[in-house]
Amino acid sequence: MTEGAGLRAGDVPDDVTAAEAGMWQAFRNGSVYDLSSGDNVVDDPHGGHPWGPERTVRARFVCWLLLDGPPALSGRVASLKLTGVQISGTLDLAGGTITPFVELKGCRFEHEILLPEARFQTVRLVNCSVPRLEAARVHTEGDLHLPRCRFHNGVRLTDAHIGTDLLLNQAIVYRDRTGRSIAADGMTVGQDLQAELLESHGELSLRSAKVGVSLSLRGARLANPYSRLALNAPQLTVGRTLYLTPAGVGGPWLSGTTPARGTRIQRFTCQGGVRLDDGRFGDAVDLERARFTFTDDQELSLLRIQAPELRFLGERPQRGKVVLSGARVANLIDGKDSWPGPGNLHMGGFVYENLVPQGPFPLEARLDWVTAATAEYNPEPYERLATVLRNAGEDEDAREVLLAKQRRRRESLPVAAKLWGFAQDWTVAYGYRPGRAAVWMAVLWAAGSLAFAHANHVPVNSGGHPPWSPALFALDLLLPVIDLGQVGQWQLHGGWQWLSVALILLGWILATTVAAGATRLLRRG
Repeated sequence: MTEGAGLRAGDVPDDVTAAEAGMWQAFRNGSVYDLSSGDNVVDDPHGGHPWGPERTVRARFVCWLLLDGPPALSGRVASLKLTGVQISGTLDLAGGTITPFVELKGCRFEHEILLPEARFQTVRLVNCSVPRLEAARVHTEGDLHLPRCRFHNGVRLTDAHIGTDLLLNQAIVYRDRTGRSIAADGMTVGQDLQAELLESHGELSLRSAKVGVSLSLRGARLANPYSRLALNAPQLTVGRTLYLTPAGVGGPWLSGTTPARGTRIQRFTCQGGVRLDDGRFGDAVDLERARFTFTDDQELSLLRIQAPELRFLGERPQRGKVVLSGARVANLIDGKDSWPGPGNLHMGGFVYENLVPQGPFPLEARLDWVTAATAEYNPEPYERLATVLRNAGEDEDAREVLLAKQRRRRESLPVAAKLWGFAQDWTVAYGYRPGRAAVWMAVLWAAGSLAFAHANHVPVNSGGHPPWSPALFALDLLLPVIDLGQVGQWQLHGGWQWLSVALILLGWILATTVAAGATRLLRRG
């Protein structure tokens, strides 16, 4: 291949193939260089049909075009636009600055693509077969498009900077020797990261990545049976929404729109653990209809995430855990059948301000939700739920939650404290149902009045005493703080004396439980 002045002046090199000479001219003209045959089976870059030398160009020649290619023809913009081309050898543009527009469709690479620390304007690889894309710290002013591509040994975009959008829609990515399908730790995307209907075999790693607008994994299928995590994205920052939701399959691709009636829907599915710890999301984390398949030691970890809205509307995981400890959201939109069972939900320190249930979610089921999150007694989840219900004007439900908290606490107390707890529960429901005290007082007063009407009563002071009143005597016994002038004036014997002691004890129990309940109410106020 001739190098030097002739190459830069625009003369076709002497030792190039016919396919390369045609690509050279198309580059100068800014036109598409199409070597496809028109047969869909033969032209499939992922198929097994061999492509001969008439469709093959050398990777080294492509690099020369992009790094030091000829000038464009008059009135044209030099660009590399290839369709149905096979690139032999390793395409190595590491550290280079590439100014021409790059768009390859339906192409086949024999070896990996090396783009570490390269700088581009816009790069589009559409429906290409690539052994591996190595692009750590790559920098694009515009888009990086990789839709429908198939990567056999992973993609590396560690610390990459994508000026606008990164597209991985319908791509298929297999793991590399480290077990990762896509390694994009520390990556920055200026606008959207779309990986809709992505098929990932291995760990999708987005640790400390930043996405300016939205991150869409609608309809994606993530599977990593080889290690613990299928999606590893702690400290992920998304300007708006993270979508782990369904997508329409087939037909015109309209990202983010509602599929037309009759469109086949593909859910987001994940076989393997998900880690989104310490993530920051500007609008929401949306898990509508998401399906997670975990082993017992895997989990959906949302530790300490912050988002205005969490849409927890996925399918209930049959195994594994859901961890929301320390998370903070404004609106929790959830469904009764989305949450895991007891022992598989952790919500210590989970703060939410509003509950927006989708479908029936009765208070009894909501209390089961809190119970499932507290294998051992923890007052915080009950108090958080009660606060949210009270702020929503559901005072009666809030009292029921706090009553459930006291009953749950009672299970952890020693026997004597349990007995006292049962007494408070039976009488005034720990102060959350104070009307019970009046009912018990009325019942005891009536029973005592009827009983003492038949009692033998002897005056303590024969010289002067008030008239005998069974009703006032019973009430004087029941009210431990108030003296109605009856108890000290009359003396009873035998069983009547024991009945008097019983009424005094019951009066003290009622008074103490009412006082304890009033203290709790005042403390909450």
